[in-house]
Amino acid sequence: MERFTATTQLSATQASVIKQTYTLFGVSVLCAMAGGYIGATSETVVRFFTGWIGWITAIVALNVIPMIAVAARHNPALGVTALVADGFLAGLVISPLLYIASTVAPVMIAAALAITGTIFLAVTGYVFVSGRTFSAPRGIAIGFFFAILGAVVLNSFMNIGWVGVLISAAIGIFGVLTLVWSTSGVLNSPDADSPIPGALALFAGSFNIFVSALNLLLRLAGGGRRG
Repeated sequence: MERFTATTQLSATQASVIKQTYTLFGVSVLCAMAGGYIGATSETVVRFFTGWIGWITAIVALNVIPMIAVAARHNPALGVTALVADGFLAGLVISPLLYIASTVAPVMIAAALAITGTIFLAVTGYVFVSGRTFSAPRGIAIGFFFAILGAVVLNSFMNIGWVGVLISAAIGIFGVLTLVWSTSGVLNSPDADSPIPGALALFAGSFNIFVSALNLLLRLAGGGRRG
């Protein structure tokens, strides 16, 4: 609970690193979106990652590449390259799920992106304006507000129904808690002298939120959970 209740006074170095962390986190998200788009529009990629060889390749790569990134955290060129590769590969890995969603209920991809994007922008915005103080409770409160607001606005555009609003809000709230918990951990980590490990941790949490959101929204749309 300490990560959710603490207010951390940041040194100049910590304040700089956490902003760099969120910047690299954003780069990872963009690379994942590019990988997901390329994968979902290529039947060859979809078939590959649907098969067992593809899954083994993905599991190995998604474990090895972050290890390389962490080991190279003081080598910006190699570390950022590994971070970019991790994001792009993560997008490719979920291409079967994205392909199914695009044929069953394409609007749900936009909905899942909107939910994930809202909490990402809310928490990132708070980090960039918080200066030398990071208050976990304040970050949670701001994130909760935008998660609920985002779910309501999403319904007005996509008509996902009140069940969809509740699911979306719940996913958003969970996502906020995940990002704040990870951010507090980054600020107190022995690896906090580099933004790369923190960006990896934040991306992993955000990626899981998006996949969970898409699966739940597909179930709501009657698409089931596949891929």
